[in-house]
Amino acid sequence: MSQRRSGHSICRVAHELPNQRTGTMTILLQQEPARPESAHARRILRLDSALPLSWKAPLDANAPALGQLGSLETRLARSKAEIRTAQALRYEVFYREGSAQPSTSARLRGRDADRWDRACDHLLVIDRECAQQGGIVGTYRFLTGSNAERAGIDFYTQSEFDIAPLVARHKDLHFMELGRSCVLPQWRTKRTVELLWQGCWAYVLHNKVDVMIGCASFEGTDPQKLAEALSFLYHHAAPDEDWRVRARTGRGVSMNLMPSNEINPKRALHALPPLIKGYLRLGAWFAGEAVIDRQFATTDVLVILPVSRLNPRYVNYYGADAGRRAVTA
Repeated sequence: MSQRRSGHSICRVAHELPNQRTGTMTILLQQEPARPESAHARRILRLDSALPLSWKAPLDANAPALGQLGSLETRLARSKAEIRTAQALRYEVFYREGSAQPSTSARLRGRDADRWDRACDHLLVIDRECAQQGGIVGTYRFLTGSNAERAGIDFYTQSEFDIAPLVARHKDLHFMELGRSCVLPQWRTKRTVELLWQGCWAYVLHNKVDVMIGCASFEGTDPQKLAEALSFLYHHAAPDEDWRVRARTGRGVSMNLMPSNEINPKRALHALPPLIKGYLRLGAWFAGEAVIDRQFATTDVLVILPVSRLNPRYVNYYGADAGRRAVTA
């Protein structure tokens, strides 16, 4: 899910802690003062001359794949270099291609990094045909409630939407936040999207996640220009009563901008960004208020997706054990 960027100091890997719920390992990062990238780091993060839009990192050849389609593979980042490369990719998509305005420190680093990165797992999509070591061409960021609690931080989503009451009402469920989803332009294909969902689904099952949440974005900050699409979500994808969430005080904009009978469903669906349309097809709900993020020139909506609501079509497609498309030529 798309989320916002802010400037923070450079991260370094500090240690690994076991996930007490699942036994998996989560890379934790510590903050250290920002400094100019070394020549070695610039070489790692440079645009490859033979492949203008791919980032290279010393990839772990022994890392287990969560899914594979042809030359594309998805798995979790396993090193500081891989995480930094994913951050450089995010910077390219969010700041250089998009309209976000980087802080001075982010611009100097050429990476999108924030304090949530240290507690997150980072899903990668790698194209093995991009030179000998392969290139990272897509990424997604996952933060489980248990990892957030261990790191002493809230979900990023809490900065825009008051999700604390929602989590409290469903205290027996395991929440996971999705964010920072991005893919380089020439890899924005069905195969890449399938691998991102495959990796996400495998992660959800392995970590026994019950609910997925996160912010997703429309380009632009004028809700009236998005009225039909926002109203469509308000009327046709509203949460049940005990799953409703309000925006943070003073930040919310109602998504009920048009009567239901005035909405053209086909036109409204066409106006939805691909990621939001994908969540809708999976069975997601959307909160009734949006949040305007003027720094990044977007209108953000809250996605709420209990695993129990997942469309059976997609569960069957990816496999109840996430194994159906684990390795496909």
